[in-house]
Amino acid sequence: MNQVYKTIICCIIILTGMANIGIAQNTSENRITIFTIGDSTMANKKAEVAPETGWCQVFSEFVNSSVEIKNRAMNGRSSKSFISEGRWKAVTDSLKAGDYVFIQFGHNDQKIKDSTRYTEPFTTFRKNLERFVRETREKGATPILFTPIVRRKFENGFLTDTHGNYPVAVRQLAAEMNVPLVDLQMLTAGAVTALGDEATKNIYLWTPPTGKFPEGRKDDTHLSVEGAKLVAKLAAQQLMLLDNSLGKQIKK
Repeated sequence: MNQVYKTIICCIIILTGMANIGIAQNTSENRITIFTIGDSTMANKKAEVAPETGWCQVFSEFVNSSVEIKNRAMNGRSSKSFISEGRWKAVTDSLKAGDYVFIQFGHNDQKIKDSTRYTEPFTTFRKNLERFVRETREKGATPILFTPIVRRKFENGFLTDTHGNYPVAVRQLAAEMNVPLVDLQMLTAGAVTALGDEATKNIYLWTPPTGKFPEGRKDDTHLSVEGAKLVAKLAAQQLMLLDNSLGKQIKK
C-alpha cells in the first residue's frame, strides 16, 4: 500500500471518529431530563404494594427515549414537608438548564391536623409553589404545574370535589406567573365521570384479599397500573400541546 492510500485511510478513520463524537455530543445535548416532585399519586412504588402505581412511574411509556425521568415524588409529602425534609434542595442541586420540573401537590397539604404537612391554599401552599417555580427558573429549567388528580368519591351517582381551593390556587399561580399548567383535576374528573362509579374501581386500588392485604383494599386515592397509565396518558396529551422541546418528545 503506497503512502497516498495510507494517508486517505488515516483521514477516513479520523473523520469517522470525529463524526461519532459529534453524534454522541448531539445525543447528550438533545436529552431532556424531567424531575417530578409531588405525592404518592406520582411516586414510584415498591413491588410489595402492587398493583399500586404512581402515574410518573409509567410516564416513560409516553415519551421518546431521549427523555429521562427522575421521579422524586414521595408518599405522604405535601409542598411543606417536601421542602422541610430537604427533598427540594436535593432536586435543585441536580437541576441544570434545559431540564423540566413537574410540580403536583395538594393531597397532603390538606392534612389540617398535621402541622408538618398542612398548608393554607392561598398563603403557605401558594408560597411553596412560587418557590418551586422561581428556583426552577433560576436554574434555567422549566417548571410545569399540575393540579392534583381527583379522588374517587361518588355521592348519589355524582363525582364530588375533595380538594377545595388547592387546585384553584394552582390555576391562579400558573396564570399569574405564566407557568404551563396541566389541569389533572379537570382531566381525571372527566375520565372518572365518564367511566362511572363501578368501572373506576379498576383504576383505583380496589383489590381482592391477598397475603399482604388479607382484607383487600378499597382505596379511592391511589392508582392501579391501569389508572396510572390513564393519568399518564392524559398528562402526555396535554404536554404534547406545549410549544417547547418537551411537547415534541411525546409519543404520537
